Amino acid sequence: MDATDRDEPIAATRRWLERAVIGLNLCPFAKAVYVKEQVRFVLSVATTPEALLDDLARESLLLRDTRAGDIDTTLLVHPHVLRDFLDYNDFLDAADRLVARLGLEGVLQVASFHPDYRFAGTAQDDIANYTNRAPYPTLHLLREESVSRAVAAFPDPDAIVERNIATLDRLGREGWRKLFP
Repeated sequence: MDATDRDEPIAATRRWLERAVIGLNLCPFAKAVYVKEQVRFVLSVATTPEALLDDLARESLLLRDTRAGDIDTTLLVHPHVLRDFLDYNDFLDAADRLVARLGLEGVLQVASFHPDYRFAGTAQDDIANYTNRAPYPTLHLLREESVSRAVAAFPDPDAIVERNIATLDRLGREGWRKLFP
């Protein structure tokens, strides 16, 4: 894998974060940590779920051992493993078990993003799925304390999901595609 191949997944993920997550305000908490440069972008070269779990463990422990002011959250981008969404979705149970095995339940949580993300009970092309669609499979490590603090400061956190779906409904698939020329 040459430097261009290594750089592209992170560059694409950064564009997605800037244009969709922050640009469309899909996560009202993302901009603050991004502008403070507290988001860590990590490329996993794993080609097996087991190797990805090793990377996830390493990043979880690094996040645990690093001040939130230095790294508040980590996006672990893994373009070479779990490209199939159903396999990826099944892997999330292993990710949660790993967090528990590391003694990090209540400290860290893993959020999930995938190019083919699909919420249960939705059609493949349902625009609501795009709230969790990233250019590459990505595991998002979040500090529970930071999430709790952000949610407590937000006027109506329960409205975020509905607002995001309304935003994407207005944008449509064509508008989504135009975000990433």
